[in-house]
Amino acid sequence: MILEELTEPQRVRTTSRIVGTDDIPAIRIEPSKGWAALQFRELGKYRELLYFLIWRDVKVRYKQTALGVAWIVLQPLLSTVVFTVIFGILLKVPSDGAPYALFALAALVPWQYFSGSLSRVGTSLVNSANLITKVYFPRLIIPLSGVLSTLVDFIIGFAVLVILLIVYRVPLTPQVVWLPLFLLLAIVTALGFGLWLAALNVRYRDINYLIPFLLQIWMYATPVVFGATLIPARYRWLMALNPMTGVVEGFRWALIGGILQDSNPPGPLTAVSAAISLVVLLAGLVFFRRTERTFADII
Repeated sequence: MILEELTEPQRVRTTSRIVGTDDIPAIRIEPSKGWAALQFRELGKYRELLYFLIWRDVKVRYKQTALGVAWIVLQPLLSTVVFTVIFGILLKVPSDGAPYALFALAALVPWQYFSGSLSRVGTSLVNSANLITKVYFPRLIIPLSGVLSTLVDFIIGFAVLVILLIVYRVPLTPQVVWLPLFLLLAIVTALGFGLWLAALNVRYRDINYLIPFLLQIWMYATPVVFGATLIPARYRWLMALNPMTGVVEGFRWALIGGILQDSNPPGPLTAVSAAISLVVLLAGLVFFRRTERTFADII
């Protein structure tokens, strides 16, 4: 019997070797190649584990807190108040004809989902070290649970945004049907960059300190407290290199586009953002799978 490199997932190929007049079977164990190595089918077999991890993340996040789930509501509200006072009243940042509080919250809801998801995915493997070193399961389930559990926060934050729309009497337009696509783009972006950070964090724990700093810089590079129209048109293509630009501008257009002075759909921004996010996600999946075999040894 000949045994070569053993990795997860693996495929077994039986061949034969002729020695004299007898055929001796030889079993060759090889790593899977191509897209089969990503184990998409195997993820379905472990869907109950995925559900359990999502429920655990949501439950533990607000366990033993004085305000509990109320933090989900307070975070976007307090941020909106601070941004409205500093940027809307004091600095008088243009809001494209919309009330600044509504202008800011429409961008804060998808941004805080992305920020929370990226932070959780980036540290998910290290935080689940005990689970990784004891049993086998597709490791991709852990970062997936991070982006999916944060959807609970997004839903509650979005409900607060809807209430503010009612308060300001802003009617919804047919373009609201594009919201699921912009949310999907936020999920893809968070998962793509999160896979890179999670895999790197296993080997380099500096990533724990880098993530908060990265998110802080990233937010001010994203049109959250200001609109993309504030940037001169000849430089606006640079903003499209930031995948979250398409998400934030898309949410504003879908929700309050009817009262904005510039109500044109952010088609070019979103197209470039989506292309970059897909490339980062595919590259992140490949990198995650190639480094997965060493997680249990290093973590």
